[in-house]
Amino acid sequence: MSFEPWQWSLLIAGAVVAGFSKTGIPGSSILFVAIFPNLMPAKQATGVVLPMLVFADLFALVIYRKHLEWRQVGRLLPGALFGIVAGWLALGRLLDDNQTTRVIGIIIAIMLVLHVWRRRGAADETVSHAPKWFGPVMGFFAGFTTTVANAGGPVMALYLLAMRLSKMEFLGTSAAFFLVVNWIKVPFMVQLGLINPASLKLNLVLFPAVALGALLGRPAVERVNQRLFENGVLFLAALAMLKLLFF
Repeated sequence: MSFEPWQWSLLIAGAVVAGFSKTGIPGSSILFVAIFPNLMPAKQATGVVLPMLVFADLFALVIYRKHLEWRQVGRLLPGALFGIVAGWLALGRLLDDNQTTRVIGIIIAIMLVLHVWRRRGAADETVSHAPKWFGPVMGFFAGFTTTVANAGGPVMALYLLAMRLSKMEFLGTSAAFFLVVNWIKVPFMVQLGLINPASLKLNLVLFPAVALGALLGRPAVERVNQRLFENGVLFLAALAMLKLLFF
């Protein structure tokens, strides 16, 4: 892969944001989701971004390992496995680049509507009382969207907000979930040819930028209060939806 200097600048910035989104403000992932598909075909970008996310997940899990909620991870994983398989089938047989982005945008829009509805109905509650189907369904959509476009972050964010986790629990649980899911995705991406020697060489160049972003995330999130954190995540999820649907 060859890039112009200005493209390298965007790639490095996107890698920094990939790390920061795992340890800082999760919704900031919309920035690198937007950058990479504009510098290479969307499907190819999926294979390039995945190893960087795995690398960033490791940082996040180490940093927030004392705060994660394994029970929430367990609720999501069975549905996520089915979502990964569905996403793999869609990438290989059903969706082109434009269809992929539209499908993800529609899913995030549905999740946003459901979240706002649930939030209004539970405005006075301090603990979420989600129905039993909620976790497996959200797990499926998170698995599907992260497989086809590495865009599972907004779906996962909406689920964890609905569970009313603290910002530290949010980040620890998200890190554990995506570390497992992203490793499961690797053989599927290899089979599709989206992870290959050329993409891995680019990953090696960008890994230091991912690490820098991950290290910057914890000091940033410590300075943000819980309400601002939640509203920021919602805003960025909505921004991701608009970008995927209309731009």
